[in-house]
Amino acid sequence: MRQQSFTDMEYKGRRRISKREQFLDIMEEIIPWDEWIALVEPHYFAGKRGRPPMGIEKMLRMYLLQSWFNLSDEGVEDAIYDSYAMRKFMKLDFMKENVPDATTLLHFRRILEESELGKAMFEAINRVLEQNGHMMRGGTIVDATIISASGSVRNTDKKRDEEMSSTRKGSDWHFGMKAHVGVDAGSGLIHSLVTTTAKVQDVTQGHLLLREDDHTAYGDNGYAGIEKRPDIRDDETKRGILFQINGRKGKLYKGELTVSSYWAREIDRQKSRTRCKVEFVFRYLKVEFGYRKARYKGLKKNENRLFMLSASANLLMCVRAGRNPLQPVTG
Repeated sequence: MRQQSFTDMEYKGRRRISKREQFLDIMEEIIPWDEWIALVEPHYFAGKRGRPPMGIEKMLRMYLLQSWFNLSDEGVEDAIYDSYAMRKFMKLDFMKENVPDATTLLHFRRILEESELGKAMFEAINRVLEQNGHMMRGGTIVDATIISASGSVRNTDKKRDEEMSSTRKGSDWHFGMKAHVGVDAGSGLIHSLVTTTAKVQDVTQGHLLLREDDHTAYGDNGYAGIEKRPDIRDDETKRGILFQINGRKGKLYKGELTVSSYWAREIDRQKSRTRCKVEFVFRYLKVEFGYRKARYKGLKKNENRLFMLSASANLLMCVRAGRNPLQPVTG
């Protein structure tokens, strides 16, 4: 156990623990640090020549703080110096060491992105959740959300990000990317994630979000006709799925109320009661973790961060539901 400093003893006398510190204490307990470090180690600097590299765990903790609180490289460095809760999460003793600088974090993040380690960590978390009985099988909710990107051309190339595009939603136009997610219909946990440019239609990515043993799939009207697409029709494991797709409100709620229209509306409401679980996922990504806008250029960098946030969201949702994600479900 690390020896307590005078700062630690002073902070123990507080009347109230901040929400940030409560959140970090929870994540400290539920993240499988040994497994995630083992995934990064083969891709990290060997340290045989030159100055010894920073420890993997320390850099991983700094990267997670950056992702969870939506900070820049310099911003998270300053925040750790200012925040006792973040310093404690980093396990730093300023008498012996300083916070890794922004450039060191940049190099570490590039290792994660180029090696697709965000996806590997996300899949590792899902394997643990499934083995412990937290994630069910048989049903999937598919949906997509738009993540805006900067439309500014005040840069060296004098143009916007070429991997982002514009799309219309309702009467508004958005420039950016889309995050397509497949959510377990029973538990509400994310099991699949695909990123595309914003103009890609939701229905074209639906087959990538389904699991081989799914029997039912739920989606909004953006997935109308998905069962007729070749990716579903020609796949033996997916063409038998029952698709519960919501109808267009303009058609269902237009005209006088009759017996048939009443039941059509009621059936549509029942589909929505299951499908609404996916909105909680988007709330975690966009509100809890503040990822409303793409921070980096290109889809690959943003996808890596979304995988890390999705893995964190799954762990956090389990804890807030009163379950320990690293322990089997009992009772």
